[in-house]
Amino acid sequence: MAKRVGVDKWLFGTVLLLVLFGLVSVFSASAVIAKATLGSPYAYVMKQAGFALAGMVALFVLMRVDYRKYNNPKLIFPLMAITGMLLLAVFAWGGMNGAHRWVRIPGLGTLEPSEMAKPVIVLFLAWFLQTRIHTIDNVKETILPAVIPPLLFVGLIVLEPDLGTALVCAAVLMLMLYLAGLQMKWLVAGAAAASPVLYYLLFHVSWRARRMLVFLHPEADPKGAGFHIMQSLIAVGTGGIRGLGLMEGRQKLFYLPEPHTDFIFANISEELGLLGALCVLAAFCILGYRGLKAAFLSTDPFARFLAFGLTTVILVQAFFNMSVVLALLPTKGIPLPFISSGGTSVFVTLACMGVLLNVTREID
Repeated sequence: MAKRVGVDKWLFGTVLLLVLFGLVSVFSASAVIAKATLGSPYAYVMKQAGFALAGMVALFVLMRVDYRKYNNPKLIFPLMAITGMLLLAVFAWGGMNGAHRWVRIPGLGTLEPSEMAKPVIVLFLAWFLQTRIHTIDNVKETILPAVIPPLLFVGLIVLEPDLGTALVCAAVLMLMLYLAGLQMKWLVAGAAAASPVLYYLLFHVSWRARRMLVFLHPEADPKGAGFHIMQSLIAVGTGGIRGLGLMEGRQKLFYLPEPHTDFIFANISEELGLLGALCVLAAFCILGYRGLKAAFLSTDPFARFLAFGLTTVILVQAFFNMSVVLALLPTKGIPLPFISSGGTSVFVTLACMGVLLNVTREID
């Protein structure tokens, strides 16, 4: 196909709008908390703006780098090794709020290796699967070599513990294998094999078991395990159709936990109402449509897998985050891409969008 003169302007514009809207949302959700705890209402948003700026620089650089340069095992395997070592490092040098998800870097703050694991898994699968389409159902030559490295990352992420991100990685793995043509029987078999492990993690780990028990009836423990869900639903319900107005939300005033991170969509729904929430949803739909269009129109198998994987990472995360806020899924710590406060998340996501935008140069 003919090469584009430029990148996909719809995709680029949507990403830019989401980032700018995210900064406004982080400030609105965090200003009061930041003033009370850190002495400045701008503490969280300025930190987020710094990482967003660095991410935009990475986006502009990477969207000018030919994506074919990543189709190289001499690059992919060192990236996998570095990511694996960082995932192990969190147990030695990380730790925050009872979890080991971050590595502390002097002068830069914290790094969340699990955010890096998602694009590295996509990159590995894109490289590996591009030549295995015709042997995708061969267990020894294709299926096992394809799933073992990602599952090692998933296992390390589960141990942090971060089951939400691990499930995102597992979902992307299954979707990319499905795109490669893997028969449904193998996907069903994989899901069946993982079910006992997932059951144990959900119902035999005490704090997760409490979350699962109150998931259907959060009002049974409104000040305990059901607190997050109840406060989130109150915020969403209070917003109504048009919302209370930007900066006018009440649940962020020390009621809604993590209003600028995991539950920022609840604050958006309260302040901008159903209309604002639908606009955010529409933005992710546009991003998903343009990203998947680039994947399916690409004649290069590596580009197809790469674009598909990077797009589905964003869509799966957004689906999980919004579903948790709306009490459609049990509470998990998954950020809303581009919008939730989190330096590693916004930087890595924008860098991935730079790679995706470069792929869009190659299609009509």
